Amino acid sequence: MKSGEQWLNWAKELQSIAQNGLTYTKDVFDQERFERVREIAAEIMSRYSGLSVRRVKDLFCNETGFQTPKLDTRGVVFKDGKILLVRENDGRWSLPGGWVDFDQTVKTNTEKEVKEEAGLEVRAVKVLAIHDRNQHNKPVYAYNVCKFFVLCEVIGGSFQKNAETTESRYFAKDELPPLTEEKNSKEQVEMCFSAYSDAAWKMPFD
Repeated sequence: MKSGEQWLNWAKELQSIAQNGLTYTKDVFDQERFERVREIAAEIMSRYSGLSVRRVKDLFCNETGFQTPKLDTRGVVFKDGKILLVRENDGRWSLPGGWVDFDQTVKTNTEKEVKEEAGLEVRAVKVLAIHDRNQHNKPVYAYNVCKFFVLCEVIGGSFQKNAETTESRYFAKDELPPLTEEKNSKEQVEMCFSAYSDAAWKMPFD
């Protein structure tokens, strides 16, 4: 992270200390102190991000329990040497995927997301990479995200327009469209090509 973004590290650490403190303390006065620490973290984030304090609290300070990274899965599907991407409502393209639901595993969530966004029934067969999102994608988020890139085999199905995506298509490595960079960068998609073509691929993980 750039030195100019050190404020984000501080805000994240304060938020984590406050959330963990609220989880474990039984003292009412400590609860008040930790609530104030959480408010300070939200104020820092609001000041430097341009978001309202209320919006920051919704995104950044609304969880309970011990703070851990969020999980995101991306389905990687190939056909004739080309990779499957879905077109989102803003016109940009991404690997089908999303947050891991509370009742899903990395495997089942990947299969579910590909079905929902690309209309394909798939079998998740191999994790290609595990990335810390803030090391690979912009803008930097106020919380950490572990991104799983999962190779999938198609069983059946076909694309159906839905609330999240308007089209699906296979692309060659040299013809990638404008990507939703905050979800998957050009480098990450190119990494998937490398992993698919390398029988001895060694999974990178952060």
